[in-house]
Amino acid sequence: MSNLVRSLSLALFFSFALPIVVVSSLLTGLWLLSWIPWLTALGQAATLLLLQFLIIFGDGSALPGLLIIGATCSLVGGVFEVFNFYLYQDARDY
Repeated sequence: MSNLVRSLSLALFFSFALPIVVVSSLLTGLWLLSWIPWLTALGQAATLLLLQFLIIFGDGSALPGLLIIGATCSLVGGVFEVFNFYLYQDARDY
């Protein structure tokens, strides 16, 4: 049972953290891209589109949208981990 708890907690953490890191990296990269003189319009437009996408999930704010996406990915990762644990339970050593 401790293997399940340890594995599930790691899966939940990484499934939550990865989308947040990816979206934050995209936002940072697009923000840095907007400081290049000939790519300013492209960087600002792409940043605005990504923030509008997050606002849709966050009910008017980007940060709750990012947290909702992270929580949803964490839930899916946890479900897959429990399914994997159930599917291969007779292949493990106790």
